[in-house]
Amino acid sequence: MELSCRDWMSALPEELWDIPLTQLAIPGSHDAMSYCLDINSPLVRSESDLLRLLDVLFYCFTRPLIFKWATTQDKTIEEQLSMGIRYFDLRVAHKPNDSSSDLYFTHVIYTHLTVLETLVSVVSWLCSHPKEIVILACSHFEGIDDRYHEAFICCLKKLFGPKLCPWKEPNLSLRSLWASGYQVILSYDSQITARHPELWPAIPYWWANKCTAQDVISFLDWQKDMGRPEGFFIAGLNLTAERSYITKNPKESLRMLTYSNWECLRKWVEQQTPGSDPKSLNIIAGDFVGPLPLCSLVIKLNHKLRSRSFSQMKKMSL
Repeated sequence: MELSCRDWMSALPEELWDIPLTQLAIPGSHDAMSYCLDINSPLVRSESDLLRLLDVLFYCFTRPLIFKWATTQDKTIEEQLSMGIRYFDLRVAHKPNDSSSDLYFTHVIYTHLTVLETLVSVVSWLCSHPKEIVILACSHFEGIDDRYHEAFICCLKKLFGPKLCPWKEPNLSLRSLWASGYQVILSYDSQITARHPELWPAIPYWWANKCTAQDVISFLDWQKDMGRPEGFFIAGLNLTAERSYITKNPKESLRMLTYSNWECLRKWVEQQTPGSDPKSLNIIAGDFVGPLPLCSLVIKLNHKLRSRSFSQMKKMSL
């Protein structure tokens, strides 16, 4: 399974090569870079004044809690790629009072790794896997003004070059993307995308904001009943604990919460179907995508499309 997950797109049956990526089941990583959070970094600018005050007064208590509950992944981005992850939730920011132009990833606090060195690793991986396509969703952009945006976008264009698939690309099938040499769909959650045809707008993320698998599933099923978006969209399996829950359960962590709810979420994922139907799913993102077998579960869903295609062909021949 490891080899097929590493190059799972090129390993798909040929009858799926002409199906748009928006209709395939794609495994995703929620807060993909939180595996390298810097416990000693500042809080991000959007955090509340109350948390800032508590962080000053009770630093030795708040920091371990923040680290336990802000860490959603434990594998590097190269490892996530090799495990089959093809959608990455990347929250980008500039540190306060930082005189350099370096950008970092965030989730309550900032990462050790910079955005640039991380994306260089992605390019290197893609060069070794020329038939794999990734969806990078850059968002949040705390502390980033128009000047930083333009400089960052210029850097992204240089870094990915001809691998960038433009937003208006009419054919998003694997066969077409391979022929064009496109490997990166870059979603950029800012109005500035209007000036850059290489960038895609924000991709809808179905976020339940709940701390139990049952509540997450209820929310996702409700979204499905309303019908899927036309393009890419993400069903988020990630659990969210309110701060009142965290303070009442100081010995717990997001990892423990995720693991204890996994079996229920796993069963739900197995029942899902990709495709164009109103209740079909596309990208399915979760936490701790390394130790939990999200990738193999989601990739396997694509074979349901193969079975459906075979059934349709059989009916036509009768």
